[in-house]
This record gives sequence, structure tokens and C-alpha cells, in this order.
Amino acid sequence: MEIKRGKKMEIKRDDTVLVITGKDKGKRGRVREVHPADDKIVIEGLNLVKKHTRGSMGARQAGVVEIEAPLKAGKVMVVCPSCNRGVRVGHTVLANGQKVRQCRHCGANFDRDGIEEKWGGHR
Repeated sequence: MEIKRGKKMEIKRDDTVLVITGKDKGKRGRVREVHPADDKIVIEGLNLVKKHTRGSMGARQAGVVEIEAPLKAGKVMVVCPSCNRGVRVGHTVLANGQKVRQCRHCGANFDRDGIEEKWGGHR
């Protein structure tokens, strides 16, 4: 069985994004998880769905819980930190040869100092 690999996503964890379609249109939030294989992201505080849970022995109480459901990545735009609006993402190569994400509107770099952290790091 082959492992399904998704395309490279322009959205990374801890980015601020603007929802452009759906029930949460116009809202902003921070990306909590990225799932490239499904082309989906989880944004904290947005796309809340109700899940009915069954109680277990002392672990949790039964009832209805609100959780953040994954959202298609094409339904959001990255918010540029300098011009503070939803923008398309471009790429540029710095003088040291590193490729960074760039705002298509104002030209500012999204990646701090051109450094992308490895898995598990915070920006």
C-alpha cells in the first residue's frame, strides 16, 4: 500500500489566517495543526462542531463537546504581518540561498529572518 502524500502547503503552523468562505467568513485565527495529506488545517476557535461523547470510568463526563474541525486550506488566506490583510503567498530566494515566503501585496517576508524551524519548533 502506498503512502498518500499531499502537496506542499503555503500555510504553516502558528500563521494567522483569514477565512474567506463558509460559516466563519471574515474571522481570523491562528493555525493550530496542518494536515498536508488531506490539504486541511485546524484553526483555533473557528469551525467549531458539536461532538456527542460517551462517558468513561472517571475519565470524562458524557455530553456534548465543541471541538475544532479541520477546514480546507483553500478556504483561508494568510494574513500579512506588515499590511495586516489576507494576501496571496509568493516565494523569493534570499542572498544566502534560502527560500522564504513573501507577501504578494507589500513584499514583506513571512518567515522570521528567513529561518524556517524544523518540525516541533515554534516561530
